[in-house]
Parts: sequence; structure tokens; C-alpha cells
Amino acid sequence: MGISRRAFGTAALSAVSALVVAGCGGGDGLPESQGQNYIEGDGSIVQFKPDERREPVEFTGTTVDGSSVDVAQYRGKVVVLNTWFAGCSPCRKEAPDMEAVWQEYAGRNVQFLGINTYDTAAIAESFQKSFGITYPSVLDAGSGAAMLALRTYSPQATPTTLVLDTEGRVAARASGIVRKLDLSGMLDDAGATPAATPAGTSTASASAPA
Repeated sequence: MGISRRAFGTAALSAVSALVVAGCGGGDGLPESQGQNYIEGDGSIVQFKPDERREPVEFTGTTVDGSSVDVAQYRGKVVVLNTWFAGCSPCRKEAPDMEAVWQEYAGRNVQFLGINTYDTAAIAESFQKSFGITYPSVLDAGSGAAMLALRTYSPQATPTTLVLDTEGRVAARASGIVRKLDLSGMLDDAGATPAATPAGTSTASASAPA
């Protein structure tokens, strides 16, 4: 079985629920939040030891900009799969942190791939521009291929974040909003390479007292 790392308190979950029910149209041209048929995550994070990990995740899809993507093309990288849709309040709250971690891990063996479960390309693109998202997302509402491939990991809650190890196997799952520090830890535990040391700077000299 996986190892539970943490869960948000009841008060935090209640606050997120209130946002979902109330809606959050902010004049950004995006749909208001949707409470109907919405499953809220419980804030838990589960990690899977290497000997508990199942077969590599396999799916293909079309990204918001019309490109084709095959998750298998990212073998050798740690991959973040994040489910979202534009009318999801927790997704909006989480988006800046997702982008921040993506930027933090730029140049390392890490790839982010969003899975949009509801929207048209135009709405998904508007969301990405509004929140400054620079990593790709597949449009899964039509085929459902990505969600089908992930069905054994219970990704019904939105957002759900899955981290794949370098072999494409699920190493960790977060249900609901995932914080920056937690996501960074999930990436490191799954095999993300350390940040490169600046040229001409040794580990010893970097850590030596002035």
C-alpha cells in the first residue's frame, strides 16, 4: 500500500468547497466555477515505493495548441500529470504554484503535462493565458484516453496530480490542491535530478563559510 504523507484540515477543505459552490467569475472571460458533478479532493498525498509501482502509464492526446503528444515520449523524465478544467476553483488556486514549480525545475529531467477534462481548446487556452501556464495540456474531454489510462489511481477529484517516475510508473498521487513544497518533494522522491551547479562553483566552495 502507499504511504500517506499529509492531509489538509477540515477548515481548509470547507473553504475550498465554499469557493466551488459560490463560483468565482472574475471578469477574466473564463467560465464561473462549477459545483455540479464536481468531486473535491481530500488534500491527501500518497507515495508508492518502487516495488509497489504498476505498469507504465500509456496514453496519447492532442494538446491545446493542436499538437500530438504521447506520454511515452517522456520516458527518462519525471512527469507531472495534473487534471484541471477552467471552471474549477481549486484548479485556479493551484495554477500559479504549478507554474512556479515547473519553472523551478526547468532544465532538469522533469516534464509537466496538464489533462483538461472538460473544456474546448479556446477556453483551455484562455485559462493558460490568464494564469501564465507555459507547459502543455491535453484536451481529454472528447476521447477520455488519459483519464481511462489513470483510472486505477482514482483521479476523479479535480485537481488530481500524479507524478510518474523515469520509467513512466506512478510514484505519487495528490488528491486536491497540492502545495509547492509538497510537489517539489514528490518530484525529488520520484527521481528528479538535482539542479545544476553554476560553472566554476564547487559544492565545497559554495558551502564554505565566508
